[in-house]
Amino acid sequence: MKKLLITFCTTSIALNLLLSFCLITKNEQYKIKLEKFKSTVTEVKTGEDYKKENIVFLGDSITDWCPFEGLYEDYIPIVNSGKAGYRTFELLPELEDLVYKYNPTKVFILIGTNDLNTHTGKKQLVDNIEKMIKRIKKHRPKCKIYIQSIYPVNRTDDGRIDLEKVSKRENTEIKNVNKKIRELCKKHNVTYINVFKHLTDEQGNLAIKYTKDGLHLIDLGYLKVTTVLTPYVEE
Repeated sequence: MKKLLITFCTTSIALNLLLSFCLITKNEQYKIKLEKFKSTVTEVKTGEDYKKENIVFLGDSITDWCPFEGLYEDYIPIVNSGKAGYRTFELLPELEDLVYKYNPTKVFILIGTNDLNTHTGKKQLVDNIEKMIKRIKKHRPKCKIYIQSIYPVNRTDDGRIDLEKVSKRENTEIKNVNKKIRELCKKHNVTYINVFKHLTDEQGNLAIKYTKDGLHLIDLGYLKVTTVLTPYVEE
């Protein structure tokens, strides 16, 4: 019995070490890919180029908790205006403090996942994003607006998933809302960025390797998002 227990413990330790090694290796692979991607950008901006710019990222906790300082070059003047827990209607009255005062040349908006937990929120979500677009255009007409798709979720029985946090969110509904957001962007001539498709696994769920609870991202997930957004940040 003692030998069996020792064997079991040894095997468990070995598997955990192997898993940690695989995750670290995967992370390093993505970093290498990101560096290769950045090296292909033909026009490299310098700190001098960015002196008159501010690039605002507006959103909820997924933006608020993003480690921007480790993902983009230090000279890129990114402003993190993410507010954890916020829904679309909560951002609207705070656009002065979160966007306008920075006089941004670009604003990247990722909002709506928290609205999906309430009936009223679902109905107002797209309308509120449209109000944001109109208000930003009015107050900062030279600012380029980029709207990210709402990110996917994972509701599987994997041990990492926290169904209380994922709550009522469903990928089918998220995709339907994203279609409406895409049409809204087309209507107002702003850029829609389909980040959703870059974060899913073969079943269409938020890939386990990118999330810590089925809703929020880990560093590897943020790194993947960065590879998608970098062309728009750098353009």
